[in-house]
Amino acid sequence: MTTTVDKNPHWAEIGESTFVAGIWLLYWIHRVLGRWPFRICIYPVVAVHWWTRPLVRKSSQQYFERLQAHTGALGHSPNWRDGIRHLALFAETMLDKLVAASGRYPVDRVKSTGREAVYATAQSGRGGLIVTAHMGCLELCRNIEQSQGLLRLNVLVHTRHAEQFNRVLKRLNPCNDLKLIEVTEVGPATAVLLAEKVAAGEFIAIAGDRIPVFASKTVDAMFLGHSAPLPVGPYVLAHLLQCPVYMLGCIHEGLGYRLHFKQLAERVQLPRRERDVALASYAQHYADTLTDLLVQSPYDWFNFFPFWDQAANPTHASIQS
Repeated sequence: MTTTVDKNPHWAEIGESTFVAGIWLLYWIHRVLGRWPFRICIYPVVAVHWWTRPLVRKSSQQYFERLQAHTGALGHSPNWRDGIRHLALFAETMLDKLVAASGRYPVDRVKSTGREAVYATAQSGRGGLIVTAHMGCLELCRNIEQSQGLLRLNVLVHTRHAEQFNRVLKRLNPCNDLKLIEVTEVGPATAVLLAEKVAAGEFIAIAGDRIPVFASKTVDAMFLGHSAPLPVGPYVLAHLLQCPVYMLGCIHEGLGYRLHFKQLAERVQLPRRERDVALASYAQHYADTLTDLLVQSPYDWFNFFPFWDQAANPTHASIQS
């Protein structure tokens, strides 16, 4: 039987602040005692969080059911053990963000695929837009990529708790010059600022799998066999900036991570008469790329809310691609 999620709050109303606060405490356990003592301590925390947060539990179960039905990536019918493992990997990922920010994560454990095109763009002096997802250790990716000196990243964040967590990363490494831009919506002033940064050869990173609080529009894309609302903001912004668009995903691989870069478009074209169809096409390309990564690493997607029902308030354009 397919799991349904009863409530439909916006993801920003749920937040991850309490769980992140617990990871901050456990970071020091890892710092003093190591990885295995951290894991021993984290499983009781994960179990309590799992059983006391039904929305988290149901959302995780729904994701795994749809992933398995559409791709067979799990190799078995989802059960409660998958949910515990899902949250446990999220906890490990939070730890790795902190370890990376402190400069203690081994760089040789981070591999990459497809970054040559992004680096070529950066080396030519051009900027671009990078669409990310809530998967793997993207903070680690930003840290590693900046250490190469090739990508100057500006990250758009939509909630204060996300910025607060990144302040924690900044405390661990004051030399981290990652630029965070908190926005509720991209108005004219923000658009001008971002255009200046792209013109200067910098990159704008924005999530493509969560709808901002004040998003004006979404489009439907088929994701894991079901219609899912996705924000059009990344593609509208790329159209305004007239810059290349890449997707950056991060998944666990072996003892570390692998970064996956893929160009979604050299230029985003939005013909006036077929604007919605074009936006749906770009969103579908993103959803297909995300699916390919999740087939490789099913537990690496960290959206613990009713993902397929998140377009409760925004204006929603239902487009068949």
